[in-house]
Amino acid sequence: MPNPVPVIVIAQLFGTSLWFSANSAADDLIRAWGIVPADIGTLTNAVQLGFILGTLTFSISGLADRFPASRIFAVCAVLGAACNAAFAGLADGMAWAVPLRFAVGFCLAGVYPLGMKLVVSWVPERAGAALAQLVGMLTLGTALPHGIRLAGAGGAWQATILVSSVLALLAAALIFRLGDGPHLKRRHGAPPLRLGRVFQAYTERQFRASALGYFGHMWELYAFWALTPALIVIGGLANPGTTQVSGLAFAVIGIGALGCLFGGWWSQRIGSARVAATALALSAACCALFPLAGDWAPWAKLLLLLLWGATVVADSPHFSALSAKACAPEIVGSALAFQNSIGFAITMVSIQLGTAWIASWGSGIAWLLLPGPLLGLLGLYPLWRAASR
Repeated sequence: MPNPVPVIVIAQLFGTSLWFSANSAADDLIRAWGIVPADIGTLTNAVQLGFILGTLTFSISGLADRFPASRIFAVCAVLGAACNAAFAGLADGMAWAVPLRFAVGFCLAGVYPLGMKLVVSWVPERAGAALAQLVGMLTLGTALPHGIRLAGAGGAWQATILVSSVLALLAAALIFRLGDGPHLKRRHGAPPLRLGRVFQAYTERQFRASALGYFGHMWELYAFWALTPALIVIGGLANPGTTQVSGLAFAVIGIGALGCLFGGWWSQRIGSARVAATALALSAACCALFPLAGDWAPWAKLLLLLLWGATVVADSPHFSALSAKACAPEIVGSALAFQNSIGFAITMVSIQLGTAWIASWGSGIAWLLLPGPLLGLLGLYPLWRAASR
């Protein structure tokens, strides 16, 4: 049996490349379809809405814990690849694009949360560090379409999106072959899975604190990723519509993978709660500083964006590890999926506001994201305070 964690994280990298595949072609879509930048926010939010409804379906129904996680992951990755390919081949405007991106998001609900459950099912004793690798690959998967677009500069935008579909099919094959881990088996005498059982997780104080920290984090994270190309242009680091924007966006988003890996290593020394709190504080500082960096040298602005990209996601795996630890093992999949659904509902608001207002707010749009990490720190306070004693 191969080491399961590398297999799962590579599959996560390939599967989540579907998420922002359309964003990598934003400039081409604006030109070809005659749409505006706010419409790119609508396409992003279509994915988010699909993901939200998908995770709600899996969590409230208990499906995430009724069937093997590996089978759900594989089926959803194949369906997501098909919907993503249909977007590349069939969409010629928003009328087709929005429902197809929604379908991709719904399928991703069986990839991301179920990938987390797979990690816990294989290595529960080091869930924080392993989930850090998993979310690192989610981050790199989010950046991957920008990298593919950079490598294929001058090619058709459809090619970038089709590459993501091929990678998702590889992810399905990897996880189908791996299967589920030996842990997270139902306890003897555990109550039966029933509709809405997941809500009981929120009666646990530690689960609530982790979830509240995660919700604040999510206000910032996906809006930052969606706005990264625009922030690069606003910062004067590249001209709009150039391959340099794709290259820098890949670097700024992709460096989050290193942030996750470092946070996973550090969590084995100081614990997940303190790592999450540190990352929230650092990303909040980046939010606050970016609008004040107008006169900075380009290299200093780039370093600030790289620090922001590294810290904005470094806390994410630790919220999942803390939440998984705080709830009953037989509902881990449902609890993580439900937490994801609320978090991604929050992202829809910040993404829509950010993409709609960035033209008038300019670099000040970063302050729209600032309440997220601040409120996340406040919600997480019981856990990081206890870990500091």
